[in-house]
Amino acid sequence: MNLILLSGGSGKRLWPLSNESRSKQFLKVLQNEKREPQSMVQRVWEQLKSLDLHSSTVIATSKSQVETIQAQLNHEASLVIEPSRRDTFPAIALAVAYLYSVKKIDESSVVGVLPVDPYVESEFFSKIIELERVLEKTDADIGLVGVRPTLPSSKYGYIVPSVIGKQYLKVEKFIEKPNEHEAQNLVDIGALWNCGVFAFKLKYILSFLEDMGYPTEYNELLEVYTELPKISFDYEVVEKAKKIIVLPYSGYWKDLGTWNTLTEEMASFQIGKGIISDNSINSHLINELDIPITVLGTKNIIVAASADGILVSDKKSSPKIKDYISNFDNPPMYEERKWGWSKILDYTKNSEGKEVITKKICLKKNMNLSYQFHNKRTELWTVIKGKGIVALNGNFRNVYAGDVIQIDTGDNHALKALSELEIIEIQCGVEVIEEDVIRICNEWFEIEKECSKSIVKR
Repeated sequence: MNLILLSGGSGKRLWPLSNESRSKQFLKVLQNEKREPQSMVQRVWEQLKSLDLHSSTVIATSKSQVETIQAQLNHEASLVIEPSRRDTFPAIALAVAYLYSVKKIDESSVVGVLPVDPYVESEFFSKIIELERVLEKTDADIGLVGVRPTLPSSKYGYIVPSVIGKQYLKVEKFIEKPNEHEAQNLVDIGALWNCGVFAFKLKYILSFLEDMGYPTEYNELLEVYTELPKISFDYEVVEKAKKIIVLPYSGYWKDLGTWNTLTEEMASFQIGKGIISDNSINSHLINELDIPITVLGTKNIIVAASADGILVSDKKSSPKIKDYISNFDNPPMYEERKWGWSKILDYTKNSEGKEVITKKICLKKNMNLSYQFHNKRTELWTVIKGKGIVALNGNFRNVYAGDVIQIDTGDNHALKALSELEIIEIQCGVEVIEEDVIRICNEWFEIEKECSKSIVKR
C-alpha cells in the first residue's frame, strides 16, 4: 500500500523545545527498544519498516523541515517538498501528483494518508492496510480510521457513523471539537475520534484536481502550487465526498501534541542537567541548556528549557501555552540540520544597525558545511572540540581545538569534521540574514574540485 505521511506545523504547544524549524515530531524525548533517545517521526518510521511499508511511503513536508527529516531518518525517506506552506489539501494533492507521474503508481491504487507523528501500536498500521481492502471491494470515495474514545474529550473531532456494516461503518457526519457534554453524547451513540487518517483511490484525487482545473503532472502542479486553495483536506475533499466509510480502531492511540500527553509516554522524568527532588510528584524536567535546573517539592508540573525560552507549567494548564506565546517573534535559537546542529548563544544589534550573532555549531563526523561566501558579514570561528579541515579561498588546512579562523567578507569558506567537531561562530555585519549565504557547492568532493588539491598542514 502507498502511504503519504504529513509533516508540518511548528508544534507551539510544546514550546520552548519546538519551533518553526524543529516541530514536535522531531523532539527526541521518547526511547526506542535500545533505550536510545527517539523522536516521534523516528518511532513511526521504525514501525513502518517493521511492516515493510517504508519503501512505499513518501513524506510531504516544507523546505524548513527537509534537513531534519533526512538527518533523523538517515536519508531513507522519499520527500515531496512544498514550495510554500499551504495546508493539507495542497500538500496531499502535490504528493498524489508525485506518486502518479513520478513514481508511476497506477491510478486505481489505494493511497493512505496519516500524520507523521501518531503514537500508536503497530496494529494501527494494519488497520490502515485493511482500509485498502475495503476500498477495493466497495464504491466508497473515502475511507477513514476512527478511534474508539476512551473518554469524552473535547480536544478531538468526532466521526458520527450511520449504517453499520460487517467490516466497516458508513459515515453520517463530522463534529469538530465539541464541549465535554456534547462529547459524552457522541460517545454514547458510538461516535469515533477523528485521528486524521484517510485513504482513497489515486484516481479520485486526480479527478478532483482535473475538475478544479489543475494539472495532475507533478512538475506542472509545482508551477501553480501557490494557486491551490489554502485549505485542509478534510474541508476541501472529505466533507464533500458522498460515500465515506470508517473502520473503528480499538487499540492504543494518542496525540502527543501537548506537554501533559507527551510526558505520559516519556521513559524518564528527567532529560538533561538538573535534579528533581524525591518529594516531587509526577513532575518532569527537560533541559537542553548547559546549566542545571533544580525542581523541588512540586506536583504535576512540566519544566522545559531550551535556547528559545523556559516553561514552568502545571501539566493540566500546559495546552494553553499557545495563547501566551503568540506574540513571540524571535527566530529559532536551535536548529537541527543534516550536518549536525546549531544553537544561538547571543544576539545583539547596536544603534548603527550592526548585528552580532554568536552561535555554537556541532558537525557530525565526516559531515561538512557548504562552500560559500557572504557579502554583508564577517565570521570568526573558534574550534572548541574535535578536529576538521577548513577550506578557505582555495586552500585547505587542518584545524584542532583552540584554533581560530577569520573569515572576511567575500571569502570562500567551508568546514569538514574529521571527528565530531564543535565551533563557536561569531557573525558580524550590517545585515546578518540567510539570504547573504551564497553557496558555491555543497558536497565535499565538489569542494575539493573547486579548491586547490594541496592541503596546508600545520
